[in-house]
Amino acid sequence: MTVETKVTEFANYINGEWVPASNGETFDIVNPANGQIAAKAAKSSLIEVEQVVKSARETYESGVWSNKSVVERSQVLLRFAAKIQEHANEIIYLEGISSGGTIRKLAGADIMQLAMTLKDTADYALKYEFVEPLPVVDYVGASRSEIVREPLGVVAAITPWNFPLILAMWKIAPALAMGNSIIVKPATNTPLGTLKLAELAIEAGLPPGVFNVITGPGGVVGEALVTHPQVDKVAFTGSTEVGKKIMSLAAGTIKKVTLELGGKSPSIVLPDVDFETAIPGILFGVFFHSGQVCESGTRLLVHDSIYEEVVEKLAAASSKIKLGNPMDPATGMGPVVSKHQMETILSYIKSGLDEGARLVCGGKRASGENLDEGYFIEPTIFADVTNDMKIAQEEIFGPVLSVIKYSTEEEAIAIANDTIYGLAAGVWSKDITKANQIAGKLKAGTVWINDWHAFRNDAPFGGYKQSGTGRELGKRMFDEYTETKHIHTSLASEIGQRKSFGLIF
Repeated sequence: MTVETKVTEFANYINGEWVPASNGETFDIVNPANGQIAAKAAKSSLIEVEQVVKSARETYESGVWSNKSVVERSQVLLRFAAKIQEHANEIIYLEGISSGGTIRKLAGADIMQLAMTLKDTADYALKYEFVEPLPVVDYVGASRSEIVREPLGVVAAITPWNFPLILAMWKIAPALAMGNSIIVKPATNTPLGTLKLAELAIEAGLPPGVFNVITGPGGVVGEALVTHPQVDKVAFTGSTEVGKKIMSLAAGTIKKVTLELGGKSPSIVLPDVDFETAIPGILFGVFFHSGQVCESGTRLLVHDSIYEEVVEKLAAASSKIKLGNPMDPATGMGPVVSKHQMETILSYIKSGLDEGARLVCGGKRASGENLDEGYFIEPTIFADVTNDMKIAQEEIFGPVLSVIKYSTEEEAIAIANDTIYGLAAGVWSKDITKANQIAGKLKAGTVWINDWHAFRNDAPFGGYKQSGTGRELGKRMFDEYTETKHIHTSLASEIGQRKSFGLIF
């Protein structure tokens, strides 16, 4: 006899309440480690979009959050951080069964990053200049002028499946700190952890309706939020292709937009590189989270004098990366997020072979104990790649490294910049002065020297070119979540002091 296991269904979280889709429909959340249905989530329609926007707008206009002092709001953010740490195990479980992230990543990085982002945002908000007085200038006469930063209103955050919680928090924290209401539309693969965050935020003292989560297909829910006249800003992280569409749709209401999009980040290895640090660092840069990171160092530019040595060392080190159940602490690399993503990555690997790149290691779906049912791909390295190949120009979003040979620094810089993207870049060298000189010539929003994936909450993150517009993180991130107003007060008491009036009278 077969025993059926009941799958948990998750509703939307709107105005502090669990709200299922009005049509009763749900969609499956599949565990990428075994291909099994892990949960179901509400397949929302335009009815729920109207409901969540109405709730967020009315809550914002009520002033229950937007009129609180920055001190009061910061205190709630700190309590929110504490709630996340208190419920860490549940969050890790929800993320693990939906995203495929390893427990080492989730427990060792994600939970800490969530809490630190909230704590740092609360601290930065207390120091933010909401009112900036301007100096007196003679040509406008006796007056007082000041620049005032005010909340935007309703923010819609559309978030990706690779780092569902961290990339959501990069939007949630500053939006809340500035007094906005926010609606998060998570990726259909990975909504579970975000729903939990919304519940914890209410428990921490956030008024209902300030932080809402709606689930469902991006083509319906996401587009409706982007075009809705009562949504004041859209913050999106995802592919460049979808980012272009969002920018176009947002133009209909001249909506503020922040876009953090794709990347094909180059990493330049100079001849004097320290192999002991660089080899594991390079592989961390490309294989962390199975390569599903927008700023992964997927193009490796190596000087011809050390080219073959670097390729050999990379292949040898890659063989030590353990694939397996992401909930096993021994696992270094888990599955990719879905069957569709796995097939996309494998098609890119085939294109690399077809175009004549040399497959050094990997190149296929991983098999073996506890791997066959999941969406695992072997760490893959291609050598003899030229920058015009598809695997060197398009974002693969998987564990695939393209190694390219160069002869001069000028050539390396030219190859590095020969891309539509400009999210991140890196240099590996013992000569820090030279590495910094090269960094200054790379067209990317973040450049790492002898490191990768090194984020700071006080440093802005975003891209050049088609990698996006606007910045997240950094002490000026609040500018993206506030409106600017200039208030001018004339202090002239007599008509004769108003020289400008003489221009028509």
